Amino acid sequence: MSASLKQISSLLNGFSTEVTPTSASKIDNFQDHLSLGTSINVTFLAGSNLRDTVQVCKRLNEEGFNPVPHIVARNFENTMALEIFLDLLVSTADVHEVLVIAGGIGRPLGPFSDSLQILNSGLLEKYQIRKVGVAGHPEGSPDISKDKLANAIRDKNNWAKNSDMEAYITTQFCFEVPSIMTWEKNIRRDGNKLPIHIGIPGPATLNTLIKFATMSGIGPSIRVLTRQTKNLTKLVFTQDPLRIIEGIAFAKLQDPDCLVEQLHFYPFGGLAKTAAWIKDILEKSEFKNLEVG
Repeated sequence: MSASLKQISSLLNGFSTEVTPTSASKIDNFQDHLSLGTSINVTFLAGSNLRDTVQVCKRLNEEGFNPVPHIVARNFENTMALEIFLDLLVSTADVHEVLVIAGGIGRPLGPFSDSLQILNSGLLEKYQIRKVGVAGHPEGSPDISKDKLANAIRDKNNWAKNSDMEAYITTQFCFEVPSIMTWEKNIRRDGNKLPIHIGIPGPATLNTLIKFATMSGIGPSIRVLTRQTKNLTKLVFTQDPLRIIEGIAFAKLQDPDCLVEQLHFYPFGGLAKTAAWIKDILEKSEFKNLEVG
């Protein structure tokens, strides 16, 4: 038994994706690729100019999309820098949703070492942010123990209970459905109430997927991808995420209490390629429904 096209399209509807300031500069018009209102995360890498992120958010808002900038705790040298960033995002780009993460650098540049410190600072409320995403790690993290990851989910749930903001979890990108669904069940059993947006890769070559998986240290997925390299022809051909989506859709069907709400696409093979692939799947689903009707 497997998921139907209708179940797959239901999971795909409302997806989000992301860009870097550099990749955004290569896109003439986001409306050529994505539906109006799509949520698009905008990364903020250590050492980059926060004003570049602000300008991308401004452009996305003007083109009819929902910009979701990354607020990276360890990247801020002081509280004032965070306040300036939030003020610019709200006043310049009409941002009302952010993704708060700790960041990948080992030593914080300032007073914030983790995302919870940002959440507890009161600054998101001060600048009238209404919706906030936090990080989830179905395949763990090379830098954080399992116990600390579990405690972080508990702490964020406790914060969300006492906040007027809408909160959700966005995960690292994953390739293995069993790892994803086991993690979801475990954190739900441990008290998680936050809806989950599962991160998956858009269409990309196996070489590209292995590169990003290795950089992120996601163990189970690296092993699965590496096994496929025995067939050298697979390295240069595009791998699409349909198998992953089918697996998640079927798991949701089997477990009505599952908190997976939607998908977040990491467009490693390019935003245009990812958007075109999603559009094709949704159109096939719509055509199939018309046939049945």
